[in-house]
Amino acid sequence: MNPVRRQRLLIIIGALAGLSVAVGLLLYALSSNINMFYSPQQIADGEVEVGQRIRVGGLVVPGTVRRDPESLKVSFDVADGGAMLTVVYEGILPDLFKEGQGIVANGTLVTANRFEAREVLAKHDENYMPPEVQKALERSGHPGAKPSAS
Repeated sequence: MNPVRRQRLLIIIGALAGLSVAVGLLLYALSSNINMFYSPQQIADGEVEVGQRIRVGGLVVPGTVRRDPESLKVSFDVADGGAMLTVVYEGILPDLFKEGQGIVANGTLVTANRFEAREVLAKHDENYMPPEVQKALERSGHPGAKPSAS
């Protein structure tokens, strides 16, 4: 093989190898930052590993909000019509948070029925429900689910 062609071939192979390593490292870094959405029923069915960072959503079960008088810690149950999951959060809840309304929480699944939230997001107005929560409620046949437009 011609020395010039050989040198070009080695440069191309080296560049492709470097690009492959860079893409692999990028995908690895991104995979640890992805938070998948799950409903309480999916968690109860064992679709999520304990210790995994996820987003969970559903309706806050009326009468389950418990506040610690000594701190900002609050716990409440979230349901999607099938299963319930206890969410523990330390911080100030959004102004729109209330029992019977839809929420989405970001955090870590600690046990099969306990979720520690880092962030709690409440609905925007009386007609809005996060799309993931709406779909989960429709799948479970929950009576509070409104038909989706799509």
